[in-house]
Amino acid sequence: MVIDSKQVLKGIFNAFDPFRPLNVGDPAYVNCQEVRGNNDILIKLGTEIEFSDRMTCRIYTGHRGAGKTTELLRLKKYLEDNHFYVVYFSAEEDIDVLDAQYTDILLACTRHLLQDLKKSANPDSLLNWLRDRWNALKDLALTEIAFDSLSIEAQIAQFSKLTTTLRAIPSARQKIRQEVDCHTITLTNALNEFITEAKCKLPNQSTELVLIVDSLDRIVPVYDENSKRLNHEQIFIDRSEQLKSLNCHLIYTCPLSLRYGDQGTVLEQSYDNVDSLPMIMVRKPNGEVYDPGIKKLNEMIVKRIESLNLGLSLEDIFEDQNIVRELCLISGGHTRNLMFLMKTTARQAQNLPILVSAMQSAISELRNTYRTTVRETEWSLLAEVYRSKKKPNNFAHDKLVHSRCIVEYHLVEEGNSIPWYDVHPLIIDIDEFQQELRKKQKVTEDKSHE
Repeated sequence: MVIDSKQVLKGIFNAFDPFRPLNVGDPAYVNCQEVRGNNDILIKLGTEIEFSDRMTCRIYTGHRGAGKTTELLRLKKYLEDNHFYVVYFSAEEDIDVLDAQYTDILLACTRHLLQDLKKSANPDSLLNWLRDRWNALKDLALTEIAFDSLSIEAQIAQFSKLTTTLRAIPSARQKIRQEVDCHTITLTNALNEFITEAKCKLPNQSTELVLIVDSLDRIVPVYDENSKRLNHEQIFIDRSEQLKSLNCHLIYTCPLSLRYGDQGTVLEQSYDNVDSLPMIMVRKPNGEVYDPGIKKLNEMIVKRIESLNLGLSLEDIFEDQNIVRELCLISGGHTRNLMFLMKTTARQAQNLPILVSAMQSAISELRNTYRTTVRETEWSLLAEVYRSKKKPNNFAHDKLVHSRCIVEYHLVEEGNSIPWYDVHPLIIDIDEFQQELRKKQKVTEDKSHE
């Protein structure tokens, strides 16, 4: 059989797109719960929603790119199979993650619920709310047309225009927030009136409504000098009662650093459940390679290549089978990093089999991204985390969690899932990190000789 190397490499390049979550039922999906601290979203979130006699609000977090969207889509399918109607959306469609506030999230929820359920309920409560705000909002890039002269569909579409303006036009953002923030209670009441009616006529014989808001974990941490607090705390803790106030089951994603910051216990107390999706463990805290994790990552690679129906094995594709193992280790168990490394390796290769040099180029490219992410004062913080396997609760370390320079794993011991921390493997061989590590080791040695 004649192998077209170019076509094979193109197929691999696209099969490992790091920004394409797997759809439910995709044969490339690998269940990794046993190497993620036995976290099964269908049990921890799905069953709890099924069994609950009241409306619930849950938080789902984890590193960006760890696979939360794929897991949430699995949960959506599970709930739909059990007679729930699920409205799912990615908040990035409606908010600017570099500058987000609670008001933005409420408007996004309103838009998507209205759009999904407009055939199940009368939208008048929401349209009346918007009509009352029209004079204040119409000049903010909406429309000059009188509200009552618009058709019902056009009136509904104004909520989409409102969130689009909020996301895309910074100059109008604060004005919209100020106007809406003064009327969040009436907006929530109007939305709940709409939801309550819609729940009586849900499509597909559904018995209850679930709203899943994804991608809120991507909101960039911003420290407010006036309040001395993070925007994450202002959204998910200060506004927790408002986030919980919608009359349906709710799941919000949130930044991982918030769960383990100094407000972590407050977050736990504010919501029915706070669950996280950790990295796939590739090493134990003592540095020993964790083979079950490597096997799961290897399985991800095998399944994606098999989905191409090339009739080729890993032995046919790579000149050295240590290439795959090295990519799994250097990814740190972060699935998006693994996808990126495989995609870049395919791009660097010229022919089959893929050479070690192509893998090295891919690793170097991603390592440089991490190098430029770390500020000069942060190398010392990373070296200390690497030595202690612990993460102090402060803004500096939370920022490094957000950028995935510090990664979280869960180790199962005697049935308990215990979180621990490490520096991303791509950072370990960077010169600046090694210099800081040697400094700290020398200080330790000097103290031991005193």
